[in-house]
Amino acid sequence: MSSERPRGARATLIEAYQRVRATTERLVAPLSAEDQLLQSMPSCSPTKWHRAHTTWFFETFVLAPRGVAPVDDRWGVLFNSYYVAVGPRHARPKRGLLSRPTVEQIADYRRIVDARMLDLLASLDDAALAALRPTIELGLAHEQQHQELLLTDILNALSESPLKPAYRDRPAALAVQAASAASASARFVPSDGGLREIGAAPSSAFRFDNEEPRHRVFLEPFALADRLVTVGDWKAFADAGGYDEPSLWLSEGFDWVRANGVRAPLYAHRDAGALVVFGLDGVREADDSEPLTHVSYYEADALARFLDARLPTEAEWEIAAATTRDEGNFLEADALRALPALPATDATQGTGVRQLFGDAWEWTSSAYTPYPGFQAAAGAIGEYNGKFMVNQLVLRGGSCFTPRGHVRATYRNFWHPDTRFQVAGLRLARWHRG
Repeated sequence: MSSERPRGARATLIEAYQRVRATTERLVAPLSAEDQLLQSMPSCSPTKWHRAHTTWFFETFVLAPRGVAPVDDRWGVLFNSYYVAVGPRHARPKRGLLSRPTVEQIADYRRIVDARMLDLLASLDDAALAALRPTIELGLAHEQQHQELLLTDILNALSESPLKPAYRDRPAALAVQAASAASASARFVPSDGGLREIGAAPSSAFRFDNEEPRHRVFLEPFALADRLVTVGDWKAFADAGGYDEPSLWLSEGFDWVRANGVRAPLYAHRDAGALVVFGLDGVREADDSEPLTHVSYYEADALARFLDARLPTEAEWEIAAATTRDEGNFLEADALRALPALPATDATQGTGVRQLFGDAWEWTSSAYTPYPGFQAAAGAIGEYNGKFMVNQLVLRGGSCFTPRGHVRATYRNFWHPDTRFQVAGLRLARWHRG
């Protein structure tokens, strides 16, 4: 191997590390120290914890194995999340009680670990850097996941305030523009189905272990809607009494609706004919053409049934996305919420199916289970995905809170069916009989 390629690979990895770490700090910038301590429910974590935990990951899995002492050996128990093999963990529901270390100390923690990481990346020989690269790439992907969680978690926390404070002022240039094409009925794009392959193929590109191995699936002919379900679609469902009609719901879902008094998406309520929503840019009236977000799997399933359709399987979704560029409304657009659907003339997704990436995570009907031949990695890193493969559903595609470049056609997100604090919506599917 020539000397030019390793130097290029080293520079690329260092640049990626600096970019991802800086993005986290950019997202934190609008928040006060008081904001960063908020934990509104056990499923969420304080902003300061996200900043510390992502730093702990590099300290624990990259620096410590190379003999670098921790910044403070007392902090491991605070910032370990679920890695049982690494040691004890502070109870997740009590993360909001950790006033110490302070926000300033966590900022120093990040700076110290970043300096140590950059020194390490600059000093390793080519072979050692190549061996370490997968762990660093995992750490960067892990931090990008926490960037999205940082936003969903602070949104949930701010929603609890009667003042409904905005995370930040929304730039005037991001004003909603109605998309008339999205207000029309969805067009269904057919696929022949048959014996297909899904999952990540062997490659040098980063992917999570739950995307592997690539394997064959047989699909009956199907058709996917060319856009996400919109606020206007949801209004038709709600106005028809959808939340009160048991024939539209899974039994568990209808019990959940009644037990929790659910009448609208999370962070939303009806005001006469309008759907008023609270997002990171404050309170606003949702446009009928924009993608519906913050709905549970139960709501997504019932809404699909109301619209004479169903939710796609993850295999159907992936087949449609496999030949599609991963372009869409992601975090870097600075919208920080779903914008209206793409116009019908958009040509970025050549399959005819639009909005496959960005805007809103798409619930599928697929249980989050291991692919045939799946093997978790050895050691604590193997706890990353595999042990969560039970009682959860797969979502695909990313959202407007997801960093650009983080997702791909094979990417599998997963949440419990009652989850609504994530930016989750849905796409319709139907069986296609030719």
